[in-house]
Amino acid sequence: MGLFDFTGNEASLYLHIPFCAGACGYCDFYSLDITGAPETGALLDPYADALERDLERLPEHVLIPTVDIGGGNPSVLGGPRIGRLLSAIRRTALKHPAEITVEANPESVNSAFLRACLDNDVTRISIGVQTFHGPARSAAGRTGGDPGRGLALLQEHFSSGNRGFSIDLMTGLPLQGREVLARDIAQALSYRPDHISLYALTLEGEARRGLLETALPDPDEADELWIRGRDGLRAAGYGQYEASNFASAPDKRSRHNIRYWRMESWIGLGAAASSTLIDEDAGTGRRFTFPPDAAAYIQGAPPEQEVIDRASLLKESILMGFRYQEGPSQTLFRRRFGADIHSFIPRTLEAWQEKGLLYAEKPALTPGGMLFLNRFLRGAFAELDSSPGNDSLKRLHEAHKS
Repeated sequence: MGLFDFTGNEASLYLHIPFCAGACGYCDFYSLDITGAPETGALLDPYADALERDLERLPEHVLIPTVDIGGGNPSVLGGPRIGRLLSAIRRTALKHPAEITVEANPESVNSAFLRACLDNDVTRISIGVQTFHGPARSAAGRTGGDPGRGLALLQEHFSSGNRGFSIDLMTGLPLQGREVLARDIAQALSYRPDHISLYALTLEGEARRGLLETALPDPDEADELWIRGRDGLRAAGYGQYEASNFASAPDKRSRHNIRYWRMESWIGLGAAASSTLIDEDAGTGRRFTFPPDAAAYIQGAPPEQEVIDRASLLKESILMGFRYQEGPSQTLFRRRFGADIHSFIPRTLEAWQEKGLLYAEKPALTPGGMLFLNRFLRGAFAELDSSPGNDSLKRLHEAHKS
C-alpha cells in the first residue's frame, strides 16, 4: 500500500533525523537530545527501521532527482545506520539521484560516518558550524568544542571529484561582533568548501526567552553583521544565489533546495517531516505532515493531510520563488496559474523595479533587493489581497476554467 496519493512523476526526498547530541538554545525545530538519555538513544534503531519501512511504501513510479537527510543531526546515527538508510534509498530510487546531501555536526562526524556516505554515493555533506568562536558557541548552547577536527576530516573525505561540502554559519549570535564574524568567515574559507550558507539568527518562543539574557547584538548591529558576512563571501568569489546561500560556482548550488524555492514536489519522511506534492496542471497541491513525535512515527502514525488550493499555492510560489536569485520559475508559474507573475502583482513589481531593487529583464530581486525580501513579500501579498474583489485571484481561478 502506498504512503501518499501522488500521480506526479517526480519528487525530491527528505528524511528527518530528529536526534541531537545537545540542545542548541536558538533551535525551534523538533529534536531530541540523546546526551545522557538512554531512553532517547534507544529510539535510534527502531527509528531507522521506520524510515526504511516508509521508503518501501513510496509510490513506485516516482523519480527522485535529489535527496536530503537532515535534522536534528543525522551524524549522531553513526556509520552503520546512515549506511542502511542510504542503501534503502538506492533500492527505492528508479535511477540514481543527481544529488544526495547529508547534514552533520562537526562534533559528531567521524571517519566511519563519512565512509558510509562515500560508499553510498553521497555528493555533499552540509556541516553546521554556526561559529568557530568558543564563547559564542557556548552561549548559544552548542556542544563539542572546536569544530576544526570534524572539518579537517570532512575536507579529507569530501573535497575531490564530484564530492563537496557546505558550511553553515550564523550571524547575530550572542557575543559575536565584527571581529568574531570576520574570523568565522576567514576560518570557514580556509577549508575551501564549495558552498556556504549564512543565516541571520532568528529567535521565537522558548528559544528567544532562553537567549535574551546573553549578549545579543541589537537588531541594527545584527543586520550589519549579516551584510558584512555576505560581502566577505562575495569578495572571496562565492556567488549569492538565494537569500542565505552562496556557492563557489553555479554547478555547486544546492539542487535540492532550488526545488524547494521553485515549489516543486518533495516527499518528507520522519517525525515532523512534511511533504508537498504539486499537481502542476491543476495549480493545486497536497501537504502531508507527520506528527512531531519520534515514538509515534515508529509506531506508524499517519501524516495529517492538507489541501493547497490555487490561491494558497500562488502565494507559496511567490514566497519561496523570490528567495531564489532567478525568481519564481516563469514556466512553472504559467503552467500552474495560466498567466505570468506580472498579471498578479504588477504594481509591486513595477515599484521595486523603479527603485532598482528588481531586475528589468526578469521578476527577481537584485542583491540589494534581497535585503528587503520580507518587505517585498508583504507588498506582494497586500496587492493580491486588496484588489477589488481580489481580481488577481479571480483571474487565477478563471484561467483554469477551461
